[in-house]
Amino acid sequence: MSFHKPEWNIPDDNSLLILDDDKPFRIRLGRAMASRGFEPKLTQSLVEARIAVNLNPPAFAIIDRRLEDGNGMSIVEQLREKRPACSIVMITGYGNIASAVAAIKLGAVNYLAKPVDADDICNALLLAEAADEEIPENPMSASRVRWEHIQRVYELCDNNISETARRLKMHRRTLQRMLAKRAPL
Repeated sequence: MSFHKPEWNIPDDNSLLILDDDKPFRIRLGRAMASRGFEPKLTQSLVEARIAVNLNPPAFAIIDRRLEDGNGMSIVEQLREKRPACSIVMITGYGNIASAVAAIKLGAVNYLAKPVDADDICNALLLAEAADEEIPENPMSASRVRWEHIQRVYELCDNNISETARRLKMHRRTLQRMLAKRAPL
């Protein structure tokens, strides 16, 4: 069995701040993010992180919420002041909805509970980059997307209506009526 390693589309400014007071986790995460194309700066305290942000505000940040010397959310505020476009992911072993909402309101793009996978963090960091991409001028309607999906499944089932209906979990006659109609705009 072969393992497929995803290709990451890391921008030219690949600077990454990692703030976590758990040394083994911080080092493993730093190595994992470096192998994905980031240039991590590892910090273990709010003081170290504040200095790093003031000297060179990163394009990306992974911030632990609970630290020995305080709350990582204060760094989120500082990052937003120094580099408003910084893509920030909060991570925590003590997650709850209220703190997740607070982190997002402060400017984090995502809030992940430990244990967390480096691929999940990478996807969350790059989500903000992908969101900046241009939205098509005339996106497909929901009706059109549904129609396209039904057509694709129908073709995969070799135009067998019974099998398509079973896979789509719909009544056979309903499917026949849908297939008889023209594609919505």
